[in-house]
Amino acid sequence: MPLYEHVFLARQDLAQAQVDALAENATNIIKEFGGNIVKAETWGLRGLAYRIAKNRKAHYVMLDIDAPAAAVAELERQTSINEDVIRYMTVRVDDHEKGPSAMMRRQERDRSSRSDRPERGPREDMGA
Repeated sequence: MPLYEHVFLARQDLAQAQVDALAENATNIIKEFGGNIVKAETWGLRGLAYRIAKNRKAHYVMLDIDAPAAAVAELERQTSINEDVIRYMTVRVDDHEKGPSAMMRRQERDRSSRSDRPERGPREDMGA
């Protein structure tokens, strides 16, 4: 079966449980057509480069899919109808990325670099 990556952006005012429900709904659509979700990643609430439908932020979710084209077509149809999804994109790939995606690695790197900072001492220009 062909391999796909499907990323969708959900509205910023949704709770994390609602975003998880959207991902679960996408998983159910793919499974109905005999496909399989290889990996699902929630990238969290992130800022957008520009406003989309009055939203400055969005919840990002990525799904690695192994499914027939009919399953992906139905997933895109259902996603385009859903008012909670403000953007989506599906790309056919030759191979799924092993391990965490670049976005997840970036988040881990950002977290670790913050914890490696040395503590700042008292400022010299401030009086005793």
